Amino acid sequence: MANVLIIEDNDTMREGMERVIAKMGHTTVGASSGSEGLERYSDERFEFVLTDLKMEPMDGIEVLSRIKEKSPDQAVMIITAYGSIETAVEAMKKGAFDFITKPFSQDYLRLKVNQALEMVQLGQENQKLQETAAYFREEERKEHNFEEIVGRSPKMEEIFSTIKKVAHGDSTVFVYGESGTGKELIARAIHYHSDRANGPFIKLSCSALAEGVLESELFGHEKGSFTGAVKRKLGRFELADKGTLFLDEIGDISQLIQLKLLRVLQEREFERVGGTQPIKVNVRVITATNKDLLDEIRKGNFREDLYYRLHIVPIKVPPLRERMDDIPPLVDHFIQKLANRTKKKIKGLEGDTLSVLMDYHWPGNIRELENVIEQAMVLTEGDTIKRSDLPMFMSIDHPHADLESQLGSRPLPDILDDLERELIKAAFRKANGVKTETAKMLGIKTSALYYKLEKYGLIEEKETN
Repeated sequence: MANVLIIEDNDTMREGMERVIAKMGHTTVGASSGSEGLERYSDERFEFVLTDLKMEPMDGIEVLSRIKEKSPDQAVMIITAYGSIETAVEAMKKGAFDFITKPFSQDYLRLKVNQALEMVQLGQENQKLQETAAYFREEERKEHNFEEIVGRSPKMEEIFSTIKKVAHGDSTVFVYGESGTGKELIARAIHYHSDRANGPFIKLSCSALAEGVLESELFGHEKGSFTGAVKRKLGRFELADKGTLFLDEIGDISQLIQLKLLRVLQEREFERVGGTQPIKVNVRVITATNKDLLDEIRKGNFREDLYYRLHIVPIKVPPLRERMDDIPPLVDHFIQKLANRTKKKIKGLEGDTLSVLMDYHWPGNIRELENVIEQAMVLTEGDTIKRSDLPMFMSIDHPHADLESQLGSRPLPDILDDLERELIKAAFRKANGVKTETAKMLGIKTSALYYKLEKYGLIEEKETN
């Protein structure tokens, strides 16, 4: 169904066209002059405009020019009388889609309207294809992973089983777990094992966007709907039609966006920002968060009705410290994956390097492990990764750290200062930045901790985290 604007100063002619087009299943808006037509055009969105050529005081050529100035892609057809063909051709040169000559039959009017609306639909589909292609090009530049999820622990086997069970349905999936655990990979696995695998997988991180920007990214916007909206933009819901939309960090969205998202999940339709026409979509939604949404509900930050709409199929992704059996295969996976980027061919780990990795608590989860392996591959001078190639804080966390290697290289006070500094940083991480807990873990008073934080220049660093 399209919205059609008819600008014609002959009431009988205008009302007759309105009836014919309405019977085709479209909505119509009539205007008896060029100025009234432009006023209606500024208030609503129209897929198609018919305007008479001979009108006073504003003729159809001026109406066409004004509309094209505001919306260059708008489909406009000129209604002209016999003997004004040359003027109609001039209108075509100025951007009119077509012209129709009076008198015309109802069948001929229906034919022309259908041709115009087919052109509009093709243009919209072309825009959607272009924006989808642009989105995927941007995703490729970000170097997202598409490899299979690595894991052999019982908890990961359970997740694999759940993915197989839920992939072929359309139920909303709620993936939750700490940052860096691989929630996006879970969402991608569900999509590529589903019946929607040939459709788009569209991702949007909700945490880094202001409310207005997020609303436009989700639902799109019409030209002129706000300052800077120089053309119509399709939102992620439209781009994900017949595919999957993955909304990361869903716990960070505002109450307004929560309400709009709830409506889309309930009714499967929405309007673009600044638009009035409902847009229906066929999208499977997968959301992810590292927040406790039940706690956010208790605090009044998250809608309970939206939570239950999202929480149809929950999947908890365990932190790496709860699936330590997965570290060896993950290390092998990252060594192979990072070979081209680091220009290194690494055979594996040397000596007790693996035990250092297994003893570490991994607050950054799989993402941190990948970063550590990449750093070690860059720094190593051989074809294996040694314990000395790992970051210093990991060796300090490890009970078998080889401190003897530093003897003779520097004065003892310098070595001890470095050791104390790294131990304080490690304790701070384990205490999640809580100073009283950090002091308790180190066995010192809180006042002493503040002194040492200042001594080692850690106050500003910690307070900004």
